[in-house]
Amino acid sequence: MVTAIVKSLLNSGTFEAGSISCCSAQDGTSNLLSKETGILRKENIEDLLSTNPDILVLGCKPQQLSELPQEISQLTSGTLVLSIMAGIALPRLKDSFPKARNIARSMPNTPGQIGSGITGYLFVDKPTNEDQRSIQNVLSSLGEVKEVSTELDIDRVTAISGSGPAYVFEFTCALEEAAKEIGLSDELSKDLAKQTVIGAAKLMEKSHFHPEELRNQVTSPNGTTQAALESFSSSQLRKIVSLAAQAAKNRSIELSDA
Repeated sequence: MVTAIVKSLLNSGTFEAGSISCCSAQDGTSNLLSKETGILRKENIEDLLSTNPDILVLGCKPQQLSELPQEISQLTSGTLVLSIMAGIALPRLKDSFPKARNIARSMPNTPGQIGSGITGYLFVDKPTNEDQRSIQNVLSSLGEVKEVSTELDIDRVTAISGSGPAYVFEFTCALEEAAKEIGLSDELSKDLAKQTVIGAAKLMEKSHFHPEELRNQVTSPNGTTQAALESFSSSQLRKIVSLAAQAAKNRSIELSDA
């Protein structure tokens, strides 16, 4: 996700390569990002923060937050901190970066890798107009941006758009399996399922109709689509999805409280 942000910011001309620095654990991640994009690479976070960055984007794994050196709290004085880490709540971020000028927690999703994502975010304190614009500029590189009202909304966003792409991928797999079960070849089943989902998503994007209206346009009375939709209804598909989202939200809260 950090790579997607960097590439989009450079492609849009929002920042130049020389104004962005990165660092990572000793796993080669930052080396690769620097080579791919031309941005600067620092050996560690202390070196990175010694340049007094205006914005610090935290894209490390959640468990790595506790591994950061204690000096970080001093070195981030006056810096705007943006977290894209899952499960790290604002109070914990505030404890880790007490001298930051402000902190924003966000939940992007994987379509952001191609600029088609949607991200929810929230500041710990009321932001200045400049900081609001800065966070919007960074996150909009991934797609649409929505500011939420409470931290619980971040957990709700996680359940819908954060985890949501996996639901779509799973439905596509189910559609592929269904195609095989009714007698289509493996290759044709894969192609039909994948392109049907892609095409329907593109149609939703381009159309001014609500998805329910688009569904109705496909559904002839007593036709094949109606038969399938009645099967969905009798199996309580919407209830299944609602329960799945509730489970994801609850798990997000558990991770945040851990």
